[in-house]
Amino acid sequence: MPANYASNTNQDEDVPDPEFLIKAIAEQGYSLQTSLADLIDNSITADADQVEILIDASLEPFTLFLADNGNGMSEKMLAANMKFPSSSPEFNRSKGDLGRFGLGMKTASFSQTRVLTVLSREKGTQQFSGITWDVGYLQREKRWKMIKNSLAEVHELLDDYEFLSANFHNRFKNHTPNTIVIWRGLYKFEEYVKGNSQTALQKEITEITSEYLSLVFHRYMARSRSPLSIRINNNRLTPFNPFPIDQTDFRRLEISQTKFKSDVLKIEGYILPARSLDESKNAQSAWTQQSRSLMDMEGLYIYRADRIILFGGWNGIIKKTPRLQLARLKVDIGNGLDHYFHLNVAKASITIPYELRVAFLRYVSQLKTEAEKEYFNRGIKKVAGVRKKSSDTLFVRQASSKGMQLKLNDDFPLIKSLISQLTEEQRSLFRLITGMVNTTINRIRHVHEDKPFSNTEKENVEEQDLLRYISLLKESGLSSEQIQETLFNGLGFLKETIPQHILNALI
Repeated sequence: MPANYASNTNQDEDVPDPEFLIKAIAEQGYSLQTSLADLIDNSITADADQVEILIDASLEPFTLFLADNGNGMSEKMLAANMKFPSSSPEFNRSKGDLGRFGLGMKTASFSQTRVLTVLSREKGTQQFSGITWDVGYLQREKRWKMIKNSLAEVHELLDDYEFLSANFHNRFKNHTPNTIVIWRGLYKFEEYVKGNSQTALQKEITEITSEYLSLVFHRYMARSRSPLSIRINNNRLTPFNPFPIDQTDFRRLEISQTKFKSDVLKIEGYILPARSLDESKNAQSAWTQQSRSLMDMEGLYIYRADRIILFGGWNGIIKKTPRLQLARLKVDIGNGLDHYFHLNVAKASITIPYELRVAFLRYVSQLKTEAEKEYFNRGIKKVAGVRKKSSDTLFVRQASSKGMQLKLNDDFPLIKSLISQLTEEQRSLFRLITGMVNTTINRIRHVHEDKPFSNTEKENVEEQDLLRYISLLKESGLSSEQIQETLFNGLGFLKETIPQHILNALI
């Protein structure tokens, strides 16, 4: 780079065109629901426990209000927070601060509207102040300039908000808004969904956005002290926890907790029960939301300061597949790790640091194995507690330290009929064969565990029967090695636990 530059005091400053820059920085991958989530982040940081989102889809241009009862801002603070950007991502922040770049409110808003107004007052005071960014105004003026709203404009907007709030059901009790974000005109719906904009917006608000916010902020909404309440028009949201710990057979893997850089990273895998494959098809399910399937919700759930910033899919670690739809991985990171995970402005994507990738891969590999076991158990009835025999299925399940194993059902009609027609010696031989079938099937399913020879009685195979089988196999021409492979390995017995007198019979 040259050390010296020619000085030209008459040269125009290289200030970017405000209209172009605002439109450019707004294209950060925001949807309506992620934009609103970014605004709610600010409400949470301001200690709000009530947020209402109001929009009248019957009039165009659509106007949206987001009001919270947080700490609010003085006129000076409001002006500072409306700047581009209002803070540095390098600043140290409190654990509960959900911001990073000081751009979230502006970029999120301009991804949906071209006129952003914020009204605010400090908590406990009466008078609101207002500031507006208007892309049309910037286009005309060709310079960076915020508009300070007059008192008359502020009161008119407050009246519009109050009228809309009162005309929807399920109002908050004792709700005193201190900050109100106003989007005048939602251009993505008004311009790009011609003729069907009202229906599209109504669906987006009442279904997709409501579900998204119920999931993303579920921890805040379910906390014991000052739980966050969110109202969208007539609807008061109910938190949706993707890890429903009240379900007794929702299985957890061991937690992995690592000190990384300046914060702690916690990873915890969960396996949904096979029954959720059927239950998730119903409108009301503990496992899925109405517009999302199990496969949509499989994968990573990355929490940052109790807020989900990424969910669904494996973020490039492994591929999404139907047999992994019972797997969910909860990852908790602190906001001190943002720059290591390359969290973007929209809080919609991250990159797992190279130093942690191996740990992630190892844990996901274990989770993948357990999820596949559970997936392949679908359709097999669960046998819990005291073993209950059923006559309507060929296989039953029994618990083991490696998961549920399959076993031929002695009460299955065809098997029961066959056994009744056998001699005692034939029954003994049949028990040997079924034991080998059970072992082979569970090896294929990767849930088999080799057992000590002392478990022969549990397999309904007695030592005298084994000695008889060895003799029969020797007479058939099999070598000692072949008999050992066929008989002992087939039954899943550990070689070192087989008594010497049984091994001597092979000689």
